[in-house]
Amino acid sequence: MATSRTFGPEREAEPAKEARVVGSELVDTYTVYIIQVTDGSHEWTVKHRYSDFHDLHEKLVAERKIDKNLLPPKKIIGKNSRSLVEKREKDLEVYLQKLLAAFPGVTPRVLAHFLHFHFYEINGITAALAEELFEKGEQLLGAGEVFAIGPLQLYAVTEQLQQGKPTCASGDAKTDLGHILDFTCRLKYLKVSGTEGPFGTSNIQEQLLPFDLSIFKSLHQVEISHCDAQHIRGLVASKPTLATLSVRFSATSMKEVLVPEASEFDEWEPEGTALEGPVTAVIPTWQALTTLDLSHNSISEIDESVKLIPKIEFLDLSHNGLLVVDNLQHLYNLVHLDLSYNKLSSLEGLHTKLGNIKTLNLAGNLLESLSGLHKLYSLVNLDLRDNRIEQMEEVRSIGSLPCLEHVSLLNNPLSIIPDYRTKVLAQFGERASEVCLDDTVTTEKELDTVEVLKAIQKAKEVKSKLSNPEKRGGEDSRLSAAPCIRPSSSPPTVAPASASLPQPILSNQGNRVCILLLVEPHSPAWASWLGWGWGRGASTSFQGQTQGGRCLLQAGPRGGTRGRGAWPDASCCLLGEDSRLL
Repeated sequence: MATSRTFGPEREAEPAKEARVVGSELVDTYTVYIIQVTDGSHEWTVKHRYSDFHDLHEKLVAERKIDKNLLPPKKIIGKNSRSLVEKREKDLEVYLQKLLAAFPGVTPRVLAHFLHFHFYEINGITAALAEELFEKGEQLLGAGEVFAIGPLQLYAVTEQLQQGKPTCASGDAKTDLGHILDFTCRLKYLKVSGTEGPFGTSNIQEQLLPFDLSIFKSLHQVEISHCDAQHIRGLVASKPTLATLSVRFSATSMKEVLVPEASEFDEWEPEGTALEGPVTAVIPTWQALTTLDLSHNSISEIDESVKLIPKIEFLDLSHNGLLVVDNLQHLYNLVHLDLSYNKLSSLEGLHTKLGNIKTLNLAGNLLESLSGLHKLYSLVNLDLRDNRIEQMEEVRSIGSLPCLEHVSLLNNPLSIIPDYRTKVLAQFGERASEVCLDDTVTTEKELDTVEVLKAIQKAKEVKSKLSNPEKRGGEDSRLSAAPCIRPSSSPPTVAPASASLPQPILSNQGNRVCILLLVEPHSPAWASWLGWGWGRGASTSFQGQTQGGRCLLQAGPRGGTRGRGAWPDASCCLLGEDSRLL
């Protein structure tokens, strides 16, 4: 693994470059020579056939007047024989060493490209980047597109600026470093992407290379991935303009990104905070930052550095190692939060930290309880998939949230319960039709079933009250005062509402749904004909009669003739004394 060069004012002398021919391989009918180039601790391999060496030599003879006889002669007969190839390997290595020795300062452009300096060597990388921006810089800036650059390129520019050399040492105006600096001063959208493992054919681990972003003066959006956040300098220089920041696969803490200078101070506070104790530093906030993506990192806590991002609206901390939710009470403008695929097991007190949240992603955690969500009154979208929620009762914690529209509970233990969807939707009461569960719109059939489930639940609650000895006397006295419902040729008169009996549920959606609540066969004679109906349409009346704990139901239009089975569009749900459907 290559180690990075010194990053700072104390620098070592630039090491001499070497090129060795370390082997060869036969490709089709010709031999390819493997060249290992060394530049300090960095090394890489380049492959060329003899004809490539010949073309290089011709150009150097024409441009730099080198000795024509410096290159080993070309052979026609036995050119691929092992003895000739081995001799040529040694001769070509000598040839390359002589060329590098002949140009110790600035390597000729044609030789630099032959040895891939434009990919791996500092001067070659910056020269190639400067030439690219000389030709396309204005077009890229005008288009307003994201400009992608690698950590190795930024490292090369940083090193070049610290060398104190002329910005155009080669004499070619196109490769002047000034083209890079002019471009970076005006660029608004930047993307820095490293690579996992060695870069190209080299031993360079570019994700570990240090670089400085202070050369960028107008950034509005920055994306960084597969870099070491501890080696990134100058990002804080973009605080006045940066609105969107993404740092992924790079950080071990939020502080590394938001307040890298914090390690230099014992105590610090954000600018504008009322100071209450001893503070060694006051740090400016990210006054323009509204979107922060720190997903896919190794962050284990939400630390106090969030005080520096008071205007954040979108925060993504997914795919980290968070154990608790903390410090988010400082983010008054936060409306979208992604905490998916962390290690959260509790949500207690979450409402005290997320007062105005609208979208909350908690998928892929270790949650068994949802009790901490019951006061998130502004919540609209909630993702809870891939957790450990088993009990349907937990859904009640979110069933009363007035703004909730989208909920996902897939891949939880409760999602395999029979009639899972309708049982979940029933927890939302009258708002069931407004909720989209697991990215699937609620159907009319499901809503009908939800109405039945709600009525059954109300019936069970009434039965529980009626079977309570302490309440039976009081309930009976109230019920006996109500007029009895008797069979007749006209629609029945519904008993007055009672605190112990469920109220009718009316809705103008779907087909008619009804349920009949019957008292026990041992109840007083006056109750033998007592029945209650719930309808999803106001045009039908219901009456029923108990016979030894069973029940009969008659349904008919108000003011019309009644008779069992006369109206096929009236679907009925009957409940016996055992609270089972009949």
